[in-house]
Amino acid sequence: MRTMTTPPGQAPAPARRDAEATKAAILKAARHLLARHAHADITLKAVAERAGVSPPLILKYFGNKDALFARVMSFDTDADALLDAPLDALGRHMVRHVVSSQRERGADPLLRIAFAPLHGDHGDVLRANFRAQVTERLAARLAGPDAGLRAELAVAALVGLGVMYGIARGPHLRETGTDALADRYGPAVQAQLTPGADQRDPAGADPRR
Repeated sequence: MRTMTTPPGQAPAPARRDAEATKAAILKAARHLLARHAHADITLKAVAERAGVSPPLILKYFGNKDALFARVMSFDTDADALLDAPLDALGRHMVRHVVSSQRERGADPLLRIAFAPLHGDHGDVLRANFRAQVTERLAARLAGPDAGLRAELAVAALVGLGVMYGIARGPHLRETGTDALADRYGPAVQAQLTPGADQRDPAGADPRR
């Protein structure tokens, strides 16, 4: 009988997929805990239990707690998805992304920043990453001398939306469809991104009235 072997240098594809899925589950669990507890109070055991893995597996993939949370405190990947739309449609896209992230994945791309005061010195890292990777990156896409201010106002509107949806759990907000929320709230965000542009929604109504 011939034994089938994997060619040298090629790991089985399912194993690679399983490893990536496990890493993603660990990062998701750590983000969830970081948005609810102080960094010092979060243990690898708690992360492991939420992710459905063992603490040694976290050490295998990330090295230690600080290395894991250095990844969690980055907003780069979240910002890629949040800002992935043409500028003239970005307001609606960002609103939709914030709501659908909470609704479909139980994770908000921005809400970790609201808990920065809980994390001591690590909170300074979280703030610096947020400014560089989210607000300053958004500002770089905007025209005008007040681009930085408008970027911060737009992001503030999104963080507020995330707080009302995920923390305050506003019942009217949570029972309204994602597209309806994007249609209603998106123009308010868009007004900061492209001030003076026509803010009519897809149905033709002027949301400023």
